[in-house]
Amino acid sequence: QVQVVESGGGLVQAGGSLRLSCAASGSIFSIYVWGWYRQAPGKQRELVATIASGGTTTYADSVKGRFAISRDSTRTTMYLQMNSLKPEDTAVYYCGANRAYWGQGTQVTVSS
Repeated sequence: QVQVVESGGGLVQAGGSLRLSCAASGSIFSIYVWGWYRQAPGKQRELVATIASGGTTTYADSVKGRFAISRDSTRTTMYLQMNSLKPEDTAVYYCGANRAYWGQGTQVTVSS
């Protein structure tokens, strides 16, 4: 079992930055892919970015060049650096481990 907890959301103006964190505990060794997902009101949850155990990263087209996913050297914490935020980035952001273990989500609101 893996437990993940997100933090770092908040309210920011368009063009601003936020850094989300995801702390994992439990069977950390079993995590082969981390991911950030988001869900806006009335929309389905969508993939934002992933980072695999080997370090390979992927990004949704809508965030390429603005967001960066990373993890610390202990692989117990994952981050999402979000720059040049837009109002359409407003959503609840979820951390997922192996697309199976999910946090409670953290709200990101970008005002225009």
